[in-house]
Amino acid sequence: MVDFLEGLWASILFQVDNFPKMGLIDVIDIVIVSYIFYLFLIWIKETRAWSLIRGIILVYIIKEVFKFLSFKTLSYIIEAIFDIGLIVAIVLFQPEIRRALEQIGKGKFITSDTGDEYELLNRELLSAIKKLSAEFTGALICVEQNIPLRDYALTGIAVDSVVTSQLLCNIFVDKTPLHDGAVIISKNRIYAAACILPVTSQEIDKGLGTRHRAAVGISEVSDCVTVVVSEETGKISVAVGGKLYRKLSISEVEAMLPSGKADEKSSFFSILRRILK
Repeated sequence: MVDFLEGLWASILFQVDNFPKMGLIDVIDIVIVSYIFYLFLIWIKETRAWSLIRGIILVYIIKEVFKFLSFKTLSYIIEAIFDIGLIVAIVLFQPEIRRALEQIGKGKFITSDTGDEYELLNRELLSAIKKLSAEFTGALICVEQNIPLRDYALTGIAVDSVVTSQLLCNIFVDKTPLHDGAVIISKNRIYAAACILPVTSQEIDKGLGTRHRAAVGISEVSDCVTVVVSEETGKISVAVGGKLYRKLSISEVEAMLPSGKADEKSSFFSILRRILK
């Protein structure tokens, strides 16, 4: 028994002595690679690439199953698809790759939202909501948080503008081209207007219209904060987490809007956990 323990201890010491030594340069190298990988994960999460990655993983699992079952023809076909997959990915995602390179060139690849930016956004947003409510102008505004709304923004018209109360009020003026649909605010900018949102299947007040049902619907599939102004009553409602809060005051709406304080986006590990969900 003693000989066994001595042998085990000697083996451990041997492994420790032969473990690669890490210096400051190695630590910096690992940190840089980890951060680049983190940015890459954020990028694919916010583009169509996320769906592609999941598809590739599924196809790879199927390939391994076929290989295990000795389906030679099917395995050969899937392996051939993988061989040309890189070229296909570059062709399919050329717009996203170009946009990412442009952002790097402009120094905007790494962005963060500060509390001041949220304060400015909320001030303009609340000013618009107050005016829309007073004028009985219907409105539907989604403020994106951690879950991207890009797929829904693609159903509307791209705007990519600074958020101002004047622009929001003009968008929702009756009979204008963009008034019928939702405005999506992403990264403190008006991302798109006239967007089509999913409608909830919940039983809600029959006196509420399509805007309210769409507000609840989008809150069921994302963590966005959606503000609705009724054109019949001028009342303001907010949908969050699949629930609709009705007849709110401006101060109550302000309390429900993102503030940027203790924002989960600032945490590397929290974002990584959300990406890998």
